Parts: sequence; C-alpha cells; structure tokens
Amino acid sequence: MMSCAVEGGCPSDYVAVSISILSIILLLAKAVAPYLIYKIPRPKGSSFWLVAIQVLASFNLLLSIVMALNFLKFKGRHWWNSCYIWSVWFEGPLGFGLLLSCRIVQGFQLYNIFVKRRLPPIRSYIFLPLVLLPWIAGSIFIHMKKPLNNRCHMGAQWIIPITCLHALYIAVLVGLTGAVQHVEFRFHELKDLWRGILVSACCIGIWVVAYILNEVHEEISWVQIVSRFLLLVTTSILVLAFFSISLSQPLISLMSLRKKDHPECETMGHALGIPDSGLLLQGEPTQFADPNEPLDKLLLNRKFRQSFMAFADGCLAGESVHFYDEVQQLEKVPDNDHVRRIYMVRHIIDKYIAPGATMEVNISHRCRQEILSTLDLAHPDLFKNAVNELMQLMKMNLVNDYWLSAFFMKLKEDANMRTVNHELEEFGGWNFSHRLSSVHCADDPFHQEHSPRKPDSNSCDSDLQ
Repeated sequence: MMSCAVEGGCPSDYVAVSISILSIILLLAKAVAPYLIYKIPRPKGSSFWLVAIQVLASFNLLLSIVMALNFLKFKGRHWWNSCYIWSVWFEGPLGFGLLLSCRIVQGFQLYNIFVKRRLPPIRSYIFLPLVLLPWIAGSIFIHMKKPLNNRCHMGAQWIIPITCLHALYIAVLVGLTGAVQHVEFRFHELKDLWRGILVSACCIGIWVVAYILNEVHEEISWVQIVSRFLLLVTTSILVLAFFSISLSQPLISLMSLRKKDHPECETMGHALGIPDSGLLLQGEPTQFADPNEPLDKLLLNRKFRQSFMAFADGCLAGESVHFYDEVQQLEKVPDNDHVRRIYMVRHIIDKYIAPGATMEVNISHRCRQEILSTLDLAHPDLFKNAVNELMQLMKMNLVNDYWLSAFFMKLKEDANMRTVNHELEEFGGWNFSHRLSSVHCADDPFHQEHSPRKPDSNSCDSDLQ
C-alpha cells in the first residue's frame, strides 16, 4: 500500500486511468460525430476552433493529473515527468484554465448577441488570451518560486490562492449564465446550460476537497490513494459535462442544427418556425414572369425565385439569390420577436456576410462593416443596403442571361400548364384529358366514364356550386 501510494500503480489507479481514457474517447466521439455521421461541413471561425481547443484542454487536464500524481509507475525520474510541466503548466494554463476560458469566451459571445444585441466587440482569438492571462501569470510565478516537492505537492500556504483562482473562473461563468437567463431561447439551451453547470459544480466541489486532502495529508497512504482516484474520476466527469453544456448552441451552424437536432428542417427559417415567403395559395395559377417587370417584384414570386436561384447556381453565382431568399424569411419575423430575429440574423451573417463565409456575397466594404458593427442585430433594416447592392449586381450580371436560358423556358411552360389547369377546374368540374372526360360529382359514385355531354343534372350543378 505504501509503495503504490508513493510510486503509483495501485489497482484503483488503473481503474481511474481507464475511466479517464473512456471519457476522452466519448469526448472525441461527441466532437467528431456531427461531421462523420451527419456530414456537417466544418464551420469556420470560433464556432469550430473554440470547440477544438476545449477538447485539447480536456485531454491536457486529464493527462496532467495522471502524470503529476503518479498514477502510472515509472522507473526513475525523467525531464518529461517534471512536476512543473504537469502540475503547473498542463493542469493550469493548458488544462483547467484553458477549458474554463473557452466557456467564458462563449458566454461572452452569448451575452453580447442576445442581451446587448450586437456582435462581440472583441474577437475571440484576442479575448481568449486575455481571459487566460491570470493563469499564465500564476504559472510563471509558481515556476519562479518552485514550491513543489518531489511528489508534486505544495505547501498549505499555496492551496488557498490556487483554489480561489479556480473558483473565480467558475463564478465568472455562472455570472455570464445568469445574465442571459431571462432570454427565451428557441432551442432550450438555457435549461441544458444550467443542468450542465449543476453537474460541473458538484464535480468541482468533490475535486476541490480531494485536491486539498491530497496536498495536505501527504503522509497518509490511503488518503493519497483515495483522493487521487477521486481527482481523476471527477475530472473525467467534469470534462464531459462541460462539453455537453450547450452554451454555444445559438451560435452553431445551420447544418448542425438541421441534421443533428432538427432533421426535418431544411433551412434555418424552418427550424425557427418562420413561414415561407412568397408562397402561392393552393389552386392559384402561377403568374407569368414578365421580363418587363422589375426584378425585385419578380423575386417576390417564389416559383420565379426558385427558378432564378437554380439558374444562378448553375452560373456559380447563386450567393446573391440565396441571400435574398433568407432575408425574405427574416422579414416574416415580427419586429418585436428579437430572439428569433437574432437567430436568423446571426445565421445570415455567418453564411453570407462575414469575411471568408461559405457563401460570402459581393457587397461593398462599407456595407459589410455597417452590418458587422451594428448596435442592434434585430434592426428591421439591417440588410437593406446589402439587398439593394446585390439587386443591382443581379440586374447587370444575371437577369438578361436568365431570359434566354432553359430555366425560364421551363418556368414559362409550367406557368402555362398551371393556368390551363386552373381554368379547366373553374369550368364546371370538367376534366378534358386525352381520355374521355369523367364527371366528378356525387351522382357518379362508381366514377364510370361518360361521353362528353352538357351538364343537365341539377344534382351535379348543385354539388359543384
């Protein structure tokens, strides 16, 4: 017992290591599954790299505990199992500190977008190092003072400031969560967030107690074995709980939302319950797309917009039409429904406006900066100037070629067919087809075929009326 308590390799140590390995496997599976199973394209920007950094920080945290507390029995001491590498740097700035810092950055984004209704004033790649700075400063200070003994334990005077640093970051995360608790999120993110924080808080409470016992009662073998077992197991649960917190859920891509949580939704508008814009009523004839009509009026017709969008996609210039279509979806949301408008606006910005977006539209730098620096993401005229610029671009580059394309010819044929069918339906219920027409009324229950004749039955007339 005494030997494995000091040198490592106790049976409980191997059980704890196995649990930590399993947690890392589950963590990686949860992170990779959307891209392998649901075929979600890799998002750009902080939506991807913040998640990737969290996975790395979780691995560093677990590995640092295993190496620093002698879970595995190594023969001799080497430079790579130095206490200052694992207990100070990998556990602090590269582990727990980095993990909490990523969550704080995501909370900061959430607070700015849904409470302040603006994009974060500081970019994530700048804000994250600033949040992590106290951990880096603390690690440098400890490395200079060198308070660790050969078993990677500190004196009692160091325990309180280290514990306070951990608690400070947890308090900041809880504070950011409390600041957005009044927001009625569309996909129940806040409920999942509080549940994750509750689980994490319980794990951190046990973790702190085990950490203090492991540091203070260095001479008691069974305390060392039990405390380090609890440290690794609770940390394994903690990293899974943190990763499951849907703090960044409102900021994820449309494809992730659609295929993972709402597979029946084809667009962000459908996922948000926004009715389609420009829908034709059932039985209404499709109006012919007159080339003399203004483009903005023609695009209000959904059939024309779909045909024009297919033509633009074939010309590798469909971004403008897709952008217009999603802005039309946004206009269906009431101005006082700020949450749904922000969801939709954030999606449009990420997909069409942000530099390097997957379908970045060709608008002026001034117009782009007006959108990215807006103080109200829910403003009803946020994309007005962008739509006007793209409308002029489509008139110059796409419209004239569209009138000569096969897409317009097909739309014209469909419009003629729908018009003829609609007129026939209004003509007393007669169906003039290549076969002998059939009378559709209650007096013909067996749907027998008849020769075309003049309707002289009062019952048929009354039924049709």
